[in-house]
Amino acid sequence: MEKSESATRASPRLIAADASNPSEGTRWRKEREVVWGWQRLWRRGRRRRPRWLCGPCWRGQGEQRSGRGAQGKQRGLWRWGRPSPSRCCGSSTTPDIAENYVQEIVTKAPQLPEDIRWHFIGHLQSNKVKPLLAAVPNLDMVEGADNEKVANHLDRAVNSLGREPLKVLVQVNTSGEESKSGIDPSRCVELAKHVKLACPHLIFSVLMTIGMKDYSSTPENFMALVDCKLEVCKALEIPTEQFELSMGMSGDFEQAIEMGSTNVRIGSTIFGPREYPNKKQK
Repeated sequence: MEKSESATRASPRLIAADASNPSEGTRWRKEREVVWGWQRLWRRGRRRRPRWLCGPCWRGQGEQRSGRGAQGKQRGLWRWGRPSPSRCCGSSTTPDIAENYVQEIVTKAPQLPEDIRWHFIGHLQSNKVKPLLAAVPNLDMVEGADNEKVANHLDRAVNSLGREPLKVLVQVNTSGEESKSGIDPSRCVELAKHVKLACPHLIFSVLMTIGMKDYSSTPENFMALVDCKLEVCKALEIPTEQFELSMGMSGDFEQAIEMGSTNVRIGSTIFGPREYPNKKQK
């Protein structure tokens, strides 16, 4: 049987650094390249990804941002103290690397190549906005703003530092969990209008949501974000094809892509569970 075009397509590669032994002052290498593709991800993952994922569900922006397209990108949370991240990346495209702790991103960013597009994921405190932007000049996106105060701080910081406009995602709490950051879906249009119209130094065209406590979501959670997208596009007169959705993590990214996600966060699948060195063993 002949192989399908999607199965024979070259896998994207990213530049990464060797993060092993950072506590001993080891310099992170700039050019450690290893070919990595989705088929290897399926083999290394906790569960085998079905082959049919090469087919209908990988389309358009979702295909590109999720890594199946020839110009695809990968997003994953970088981990301290694990040598494996350097094996998950190559060098054919400019990588997108994300962190969800300010201290970690400001420590790692200066040690890695300047062409990396850094993303900050999760709730960002107002007092951490300017230090983050000042320490990471190649910060490409904040995922995401969940209130007007944070959006205003980001806008003022970008202006005062003389940076190019910063991409910002509006985070929506679609699961209704009190422990989750994010604006209520009923107020999503209000916050989106504020970022789009009152924050000239921010670029808004994406909504995001984070899955439930076990890092998985239900169709209802994803559908709620899709509904928010339609409402925001109508209110701000944004073509739906130009609007992105960031939803789906290691446990549910296939379903998220099928429902229209253009950005997925699969750090745990790539690098394994996050390690907490100072966490006491039970």
